Amino acid sequence: MSADALVSYAALILADAEVEISSDKLIAITKAAGSPVEQVWADVFAKALAGKDLKEILFNIGASGPAAAAPAAAAAGSADAPAAEEAEEEKDESDDDMGFGLFD
Repeated sequence: MSADALVSYAALILADAEVEISSDKLIAITKAAGSPVEQVWADVFAKALAGKDLKEILFNIGASGPAAAAPAAAAAGSADAPAAEEAEEEKDESDDDMGFGLFD
């Protein structure tokens, strides 16, 4: 298993136990599991998660994605509607310029 996966699982264990995530604790868990990792991995993860609630981050991943994107997509869709209508009108006009239609 890769070092980043091991440290990720160790961080999840600490978060589940509601214990502060630190590099020393991450190293201790990976050593206890029989898969020690380099200090740099523990340092990176501990620094990235410092002062953050890992459970909150994990539970809010899906909540902020599609729900936040839906209103933006709706707004973009309504803004693009006039442009689509203009393109359709231009297409119709260009057919008339040729002097014949599809079913003539």
